[in-house]
Amino acid sequence: MTFSLELSPDLIHIRDWVHEFAADVIRPAAAEWDEREETPWSIIQEAAKVGLYSMEMFAEQAAEPSGLGMTVVLEEMFWGDAGIALSILGTGLAAASLAANGTPEQLGEWLPQMFGTVNEPRVAAFCSSEPGAGSDVGAILSRARYDESTDEWVLNGTKNWATNGGIANVHIVVASVHPELGSRGQASFIIPPGAKGLRQGQRFRKHGIRASHTAEIVLDDVRIPSGLIVGGEEKFDARIAKVREGKKAAGQAAMATFERTRPTVGAMAVGVARAAYEYARDYACEREQFGRKIGEFQGVAFKLADMKARIDAARLLVYRAAWMARNGKTFESAEGSMAKLVASETAVYVTDEAIQILGGNGYTRDYPVERMHRDAKIFTIFEGTSEIQRLVMARAITGLPIPERFRCTSSR
Repeated sequence: MTFSLELSPDLIHIRDWVHEFAADVIRPAAAEWDEREETPWSIIQEAAKVGLYSMEMFAEQAAEPSGLGMTVVLEEMFWGDAGIALSILGTGLAAASLAANGTPEQLGEWLPQMFGTVNEPRVAAFCSSEPGAGSDVGAILSRARYDESTDEWVLNGTKNWATNGGIANVHIVVASVHPELGSRGQASFIIPPGAKGLRQGQRFRKHGIRASHTAEIVLDDVRIPSGLIVGGEEKFDARIAKVREGKKAAGQAAMATFERTRPTVGAMAVGVARAAYEYARDYACEREQFGRKIGEFQGVAFKLADMKARIDAARLLVYRAAWMARNGKTFESAEGSMAKLVASETAVYVTDEAIQILGGNGYTRDYPVERMHRDAKIFTIFEGTSEIQRLVMARAITGLPIPERFRCTSSR
């Protein structure tokens, strides 16, 4: 059996195709949409036209045998611009939740509605975090109760930090059905388009990723058919029965989603870090001070060396975690959290050093590293803060217990 770290010809083709779109379409528009702080629907439509934003593309890359399909796509997209890329690919979190746990009938009906059509693209939102429940998903207060008289679920609560929240065609909402069971009593629900009682609350103005829409979602007696509990009622009831009997059951709703998406978040961070590094490298090879290229000075040269080494190390951790997830390997040392932690902190470090290399220019909006630095910070926060990733890793490494309320992964 041969061992190789080379990407397959198919992955190289995908990488180069996405890179071309990022270079030609996303990057030239990055500064404009960052300033506008609006969803770039025109660019989402361009992505749909070329097949980059489609249910088929997501499915093909998720099924890619090495597990690296989506990581390659995400790195290139976020190399273009984090805010626009998240607007285009933010639907993936909701789609991953449905794909991981939904019934075949639910996938067939709702996945297409998440993406819309080439002429009229749509987006989806995954709603887990709340004002008092970010990383502590066990503290979720949103409630779902079953109304036997109408055969409907009734949802009430408020969700925070929902990417595409309020503008989504389909919302996937995590709510507690059996609060006494903590996170094990939660389920995910499909909220269809036009559902009465769902409205957008506050729209958040953010430090970075400004082209990506983030908002509060308010659920006020939202009624949905009983069949819209993700995975179906029978599966949920069976899981709850196991929990009440003290047996092991499948993970709760939010956890199952973030387990699948954590390596991909690392890939996003690597893309941003690489973009900043490449810009700083090229700048250092052109900018002159004291009659020499600044890249000739050891202080700058060593910065570039450290930036490159950290990016490559982060990418390898992301690739390993993505390969393990795709091939059913257990994260015995929390390799998914490890990849996300290192990649996210690498992005913050590299973008900070890029500004330092550019000096005063780097601190202005005339140069893209300022925007990249603002964008990078979110990766140490959403889908699990760096502190939470360290807690998850520590528990896996030592085997020592961490209280249930700290076994969580989302600030999103």
